[in-house]
Amino acid sequence: MRHPVEYEVIYSNRKTVAIQVTREGKVRVRAPRRCSRSFIDTFVTGHEDWIQKHLEQAQEQKKRSEEARAGRPPLSEAARNRYIRTARDIFSRKAAYYARLIGVTYGRITIREQKTRWGSCSSKGNLNFNWRLIFAPEEVLDYVVVHELAHRKEMNHSPAFYTVVESVLPDYRKARKWLKDNGQTLWDAV
Repeated sequence: MRHPVEYEVIYSNRKTVAIQVTREGKVRVRAPRRCSRSFIDTFVTGHEDWIQKHLEQAQEQKKRSEEARAGRPPLSEAARNRYIRTARDIFSRKAAYYARLIGVTYGRITIREQKTRWGSCSSKGNLNFNWRLIFAPEEVLDYVVVHELAHRKEMNHSPAFYTVVESVLPDYRKARKWLKDNGQTLWDAV
């Protein structure tokens, strides 16, 4: 018999309920503020097979990551700073190029090492990118940059938002799928 799924609920101004399984194997449910706990429980129960599959994938990926890191020295601060400088140069050039194509402006670019995001765009137009993306294929970097710049026109993930992305990158779905399927490997690159 299966044990009930343990999960954390994060309420926000969103309109739909979504389930996320983190790299660490934690289950998060993102829900609208007025969503009842009984609805969330039913929703989670209805998605137990999906959750179980993704928990197993997270566990397997964690095991592979540990094996990849075994025997490898930790990343030095000097090496990390070198990667950050490289990422800043790459993302600065790509943001300038794609901003012209999309017809938007942006604020400053910050390079980080977020655990759960590859990029973000603040309401003030500041862009953040994860430096580990430099190990991804070029089209994936392009997609992340275009995705964040598209938020300068649409601060959401509506069909209108994806129309902006698709107008610049007609094949963006391939890059998005690569990131979903292979993003974890970027943590094992160094």
